Amino acid sequence: MSPLRGMALKLSAVLLFVIMASLIKASSDVVPPGEAVFFRSFFAIPVILAWLVFRRELSTGLRTRNPSGHFWRGLFGVSAMACGFAALGLLPLPEVTVLGYAAPIMTVIFAAVLLGEKIRLVRMSAVFIGLVGVVIVMLPQLGNEALGTAARWGVALVLASATLRALAHVHIRKLVQNETTSSVVFYFAVTASCLSLLTSPFGWVLPDAVTASQLIGAGVIGGVAQILLTSSYRHAEAAFLAPFDYASILFALIIGYTIFDEIPTIHTIVGSVVIIGAGVLIIWRERQLGVKRGPARSNLTPQG
Repeated sequence: MSPLRGMALKLSAVLLFVIMASLIKASSDVVPPGEAVFFRSFFAIPVILAWLVFRRELSTGLRTRNPSGHFWRGLFGVSAMACGFAALGLLPLPEVTVLGYAAPIMTVIFAAVLLGEKIRLVRMSAVFIGLVGVVIVMLPQLGNEALGTAARWGVALVLASATLRALAHVHIRKLVQNETTSSVVFYFAVTASCLSLLTSPFGWVLPDAVTASQLIGAGVIGGVAQILLTSSYRHAEAAFLAPFDYASILFALIIGYTIFDEIPTIHTIVGSVVIIGAGVLIIWRERQLGVKRGPARSNLTPQG
């Protein structure tokens, strides 16, 4: 174990995921979400395959005993990705990033409903606190008619993405009991690529050179980020690395301000603090439960 190396890999992965989202946002005025999902997923596959070959895990990464499980994980994951990409065209990058952290909160709820996990006082309190934070971030959109319906649709799409991502995470919890992390990562990219093709009749466009380079870059960067994320868990425990996810809010604030001229509102900042507090509380509780479950169910490295 090398916690500092794990931390560096995790922070690098988080930064790359935010850069990936920024590239998707930059192309959102031209390319529909389904097409963006295809580029993000398809161009990550060569990166993932090269990584598996390098680690001599190709046969492990391609082996599966639960194809239907991968399909359902992929369906929820690709739907979440599409909703998130659509929201990037309607809301500032920091708000999309902050509201996306409703996913761990929803995961607790779905884990109780679908997996039979008990929600006791600590996690119930964290869910309530997190929902308060989400409402704080949403207040400007809910109370200002001048913002129009686009912002409200953006909020709805982000929350839908968080809900679908939570469902995907629940399926990952089931998958990693019998499947390797490599197979979960690989088959998600394949499933997402195939499912996103189904949206091609609904307005796909031929991107220009700049837009195509942004989309391909998003796919490659997303693949590299996934590898760095997965590799970070080889050097440090999930409970130690989990809080560094919230660095994405800082990265999103910086990139949103410098690239997209997006100035965060006080509601976004205050809501971020509340949501982070709820997330840290969930992480602490998950660490305790992870000791009882075993590492397979506490290390949920695949994203999306």
